Amino acid sequence: MSESSTADATPVATEPKKDLLPALPSSTIFLINFGFLGVQMAFQLQSTNMGRIFQTIGADPNNLGFFFILPPLAGMIVQPLVGYFSDRTWSPKFGRRIPYLLIGAIIAMIVMCLLPNAGSFGFGFASLAALWFGAISLLFMDLSSNIAMQPFKMMVGDMVNEKQKGFAYAIQSFSSNAGALLASIFPFALTALGLANTAKKGTVPPSVVWSFYAGAIILLLCCLLTVFRVKEYDPVTYAKYHGIEDNQEKKGIFAALKSAPKVFWTVSVVQFFCWMGFQYLWTYATGAIASNVWGVTNPTSAGYQAAGNWYGVMSAVQSIAAVIWALVLSKVNNNHHKGFYSASLIMGAVGFGSIFFIHDKYTLFISFALIGCAWAAMNAFPFTFLTNAIEDSANMGTYLGLFNSSICLPQIVASIASFAIFPLLGSHMPTMLLLSGIFLAVGAASVGIVKEVWARKAA
Repeated sequence: MSESSTADATPVATEPKKDLLPALPSSTIFLINFGFLGVQMAFQLQSTNMGRIFQTIGADPNNLGFFFILPPLAGMIVQPLVGYFSDRTWSPKFGRRIPYLLIGAIIAMIVMCLLPNAGSFGFGFASLAALWFGAISLLFMDLSSNIAMQPFKMMVGDMVNEKQKGFAYAIQSFSSNAGALLASIFPFALTALGLANTAKKGTVPPSVVWSFYAGAIILLLCCLLTVFRVKEYDPVTYAKYHGIEDNQEKKGIFAALKSAPKVFWTVSVVQFFCWMGFQYLWTYATGAIASNVWGVTNPTSAGYQAAGNWYGVMSAVQSIAAVIWALVLSKVNNNHHKGFYSASLIMGAVGFGSIFFIHDKYTLFISFALIGCAWAAMNAFPFTFLTNAIEDSANMGTYLGLFNSSICLPQIVASIASFAIFPLLGSHMPTMLLLSGIFLAVGAASVGIVKEVWARKAA
């Protein structure tokens, strides 16, 4: 997204409104965010295994970008709609955001069981039928996961006051990375327990297939805990706590976009470079590790599948580092948000760039720990900046849904650009991760254009 004159002209209250939302117990904030653990398991299984799955069933490495366009495209379409319609939804039994969470979780669980079986129906290696089955399954998995994910971010905006919001998004980041940690080690752990990590040509190994089955079950159980233990504010209470007048306008998607606070756009610039970098990690990391450490490029080889498992372990390292760093970030004073945000992205840039030079699998622990620090900051600060700046609480869900485009659009751009960049760089996957490091460094430099504001002051 780009800066607009309309956004520049958006007034920010010189005298912030008083924050009327009550302080919540830490246990309630935890329950609001707990289901995110399950949703992130779905995203992590997808992101760490997608390149592996599609290359295993016969996708050309030069065309991997096509499959990686589908998830962010789904998110870019679905999340603004979930925000828009959930702002206008109220169920006495389930609330405003939770009905979407429940529907998304159920569909995601079903599709998670289909995706890793794309090569198991006798289509043959590199057949169009297998690739299209995988692509369609991936599309629906991401559609449903996005439907389930967005309500968690919206419930923090709905229910948590400004003083606790940084803590709440840090806990959300903690839950997210805990789920990513579990999902990352599943293939490696199941292989250690005796499940096969290789299969006949064109078929995804059982270690990966059963990882998706386990993730699907955990996703549903985690989301159900949030569904049945969190009580959203009813419309009257919500309006009271957010200072919403009876005649306050419910804006359409385009009207909300035009009146978005300036921080919406400035943080989107930072997001653009960061998410381009991570898109190439998910696309090329398994191949980069296979090439640099195992010295293989054949996706049907045992060495390549071992590299896929090791990337899962490295993703777990990334998640552990992100969990620890998220706890550090939760203690950061408001005046130091930008400094820690920028420093975290620099750490990620170093982590990405170092992968290009490393040929020892254990040294990669350092690289992925640094990447985890950047990941924690990317999940904590942008939504804190935005929700603190939103004065128009009646359209909170719409704004947050639209803001997701700052995550999805750069991934789409990165995937489309890969059709030209990947061959230009010699179809060398480690070089793509070096490029990711450059993107993170530019993102860190862009933090300087962000000006944090508060539409409300803590009571």
